[in-house]
Amino acid sequence: MTAPVRKSASESSRSRARAKRRRREQGIALVMVMGAIAVLAVMLADFQDDASAEHASATADRDSVQAEYIARSAVNLSRLLIATEPTIRQAVAPLFMLMKKTPPQLPVWEYSDRLLGAFNDSDGTKDFARTMGADPALGKNLGMAGGRFEVKIVDEDSKINANLGASNDIAHIRLAKELMGLMAPPQFNPLFEQKDSTGNFHDRMAICQAVIDWADVDERQFSCDTATATAQGGGIEGSWYAQLQKPYRMKNAPYDSLEELRMVRGVGDDFWSTFIEPDATRPDKRVVTVWGQGKVNVNTANAQTLLGLVCAGAPLAEICTDITQAQTFLMGVTMARGITMGAPLFGNAKDFVSAMKGEGQVGPLLTKLLGMKPVKFQSDSDFANSITTESKMFSIYAVGVVKGYKRETRSAIHAVVDFRTAPAVSGGGGLLGSLLGGGTTGGATTPTPASTATSAANAAQDFANAMKPSTGGTIVYYRID
Repeated sequence: MTAPVRKSASESSRSRARAKRRRREQGIALVMVMGAIAVLAVMLADFQDDASAEHASATADRDSVQAEYIARSAVNLSRLLIATEPTIRQAVAPLFMLMKKTPPQLPVWEYSDRLLGAFNDSDGTKDFARTMGADPALGKNLGMAGGRFEVKIVDEDSKINANLGASNDIAHIRLAKELMGLMAPPQFNPLFEQKDSTGNFHDRMAICQAVIDWADVDERQFSCDTATATAQGGGIEGSWYAQLQKPYRMKNAPYDSLEELRMVRGVGDDFWSTFIEPDATRPDKRVVTVWGQGKVNVNTANAQTLLGLVCAGAPLAEICTDITQAQTFLMGVTMARGITMGAPLFGNAKDFVSAMKGEGQVGPLLTKLLGMKPVKFQSDSDFANSITTESKMFSIYAVGVVKGYKRETRSAIHAVVDFRTAPAVSGGGGLLGSLLGGGTTGGATTPTPASTATSAANAAQDFANAMKPSTGGTIVYYRID
């Protein structure tokens, strides 16, 4: 047999070199592959993050727009509800006629969340069905898919209007009496005996003067000493603001929003939470407004506001000087409203005056049952002229809610609507068209060819129709958050 041929040393060396080179090349290739995979993974993660962020942003924008328009729908439905109150009042008029009384305004807005539930999500629809005893399934175009709304309607005429300070001298004096009456009860004394956040003392008269001076048009200080005939003071209004560390000028124009009151001298956090907005989450508990028509609705005003009104017309009454009597009044008003379950207590302003004297239907409850001392007003007629039993200014707080994956999008709208010039609801052009369009005009018509003069006349008529008051009221304040 032939013996195996042994490789030379040089061949073995070359073989080992080639193997080593192949391993090195394979290692380099593996590193390059791993590097490419790592780069691709980073790029993929970056693309995924960008795509996820863009998708989340687009979804958030979509939900935000949807929530905003749900809130707008709630505002329009609320305007419809308020506008139809006179129709509801006519339906119950025969009951009041049997008692030989004129039916008062019904506070239907206080039940807006339930009455408008038929247009809300499934939970709202169920609340509506339980309240009204009706089956929403029998109706058309009811309910809401993909979101819901929360709505609260606040009667601004149930509060003291700080913008009376921007009116005439008579309105100034009325506002001064109401503010001094609001702050008069002795339980508030500690608030005016301590320094505020600026380190200054402010008594009742100084704050009352500052609230009025901010909105009036002159530079003359107003005096809240209502015992004087003219209630006019002396000096320059803005001297206190000029001495601040960061001075600013007084506005001398009507308040545009409630928050503007925080710029007024003496209106600190304690004053704000006591007399203006006791609970930021409950706008119906507000005591002061800047949107009211002037007269305060005694049927919807809370007990603290009513106490301030009474003390404005009768500053020497015992409910204004004695804490026990004041508490008796507050408890009596709360009890009477609980008995009537939200129904109006007073048919007109004279009924309220009689009740404070211990007369009528509510008066004996306060004086004989609870022991409140009868009130003697300085002038019954003047006090009656400062109050009302019908509201025309309303704040609508609407929130549109859209639920998503692990999140919830909310859009809030605060709209203030003035119904003082709103015409009655009519069927022309549809109910919603009448409410939210221009007045009681009918629907749109198909245009026909006409001369230039006729076209100009039609344009003028269209403009006049657009300027007509809306049945749904006039929006005087609108804010989206």
